[in-house]
Amino acid sequence: MKKKSLKKSGRKKISGVNVVGYLFCGLIALVCLIPFIMVLAASFTSEEAISLYGFSLWPKEFSLEAYKAVFKSPAVVAKAYLVTITLTLAGTAIGLLLQTMTAYVLSRRDFEWRGGFSFFFYFTTLFNGGLVSIYILMTRYLGLKNSYLALLLPLLFNVYNLLIMKSYMLSVPESLIDAAKIDGCGDFMMLFQVVMPLVRPALATVGLFIALAYWNDWYNAMLYISDNEMFPLQYFLYEQINNIQAYRKILSSAASGAVAAAFNLPTQSLKMALTVVATGLYAEIFRSGNHHRCCKRMMKPGSATLRTVSCKNWLILQKVEKNNWVLCELM
Repeated sequence: MKKKSLKKSGRKKISGVNVVGYLFCGLIALVCLIPFIMVLAASFTSEEAISLYGFSLWPKEFSLEAYKAVFKSPAVVAKAYLVTITLTLAGTAIGLLLQTMTAYVLSRRDFEWRGGFSFFFYFTTLFNGGLVSIYILMTRYLGLKNSYLALLLPLLFNVYNLLIMKSYMLSVPESLIDAAKIDGCGDFMMLFQVVMPLVRPALATVGLFIALAYWNDWYNAMLYISDNEMFPLQYFLYEQINNIQAYRKILSSAASGAVAAAFNLPTQSLKMALTVVATGLYAEIFRSGNHHRCCKRMMKPGSATLRTVSCKNWLILQKVEKNNWVLCELM
């Protein structure tokens, strides 16, 4: 009898409020998932069925014409993917490093000119030189026409991300910085081994913003890139849609026999297929990374993690249950 009572007392009781909350969250998640299902279904639907019946959760007439149009040249698509992935990885790493270092300097209260530099960065969010001056600077003076640097540099630094990082770094205790400084840590060691482990949520957020900006960028390619082999994925897909629409207009304005052919050309289904191609890989990478991070951070309640600062004899101790950091001296 005692064993049964212990087992019963060890079970977690689920209240009615929790059940209602779980059902409500599940319903919201399902509603958010419906547009993605419709996009996927429309990408496998024929253009004629979309014109007649509209979009649905299941393909009315199954067709692969949209994907055949997208992957008509697999080597070109693979090249566009490679360009986009390379730019996203390089831009995210370099941009995150630059914005983290800048935010660290502006968050230091002992930096005499931090107010002036902060105003300088904020001023650029209100006024800029305009498109013409930027284009002349990039093409005539910097010579970045048909250069990958023209796709990398414009998105490398964002003041909004800088403000996020700076605000988060201001929450780092000043005593922690002072203790590490007394023990002999330099500025770079304090940044990379003391401050950055404390602001990992901000690093993840800003890194995600930078990666999304590079992945979805097509505007800079339209301005500075004219070589087809240098197109990133988004601009390549943009060109595919424009080519299909132009070809459809040409056929519809020709003889009556060509109108039927123009009617069957994938346009709406092509847009949906391009959406799947453009977001599918990034969504899978983000899901895998998030799953790996969550599994890595799973710990038992009440435990603690130690992280070495490598400044002679100091350790940073994080208590998981309180989520606070203290500096402990090793004996």
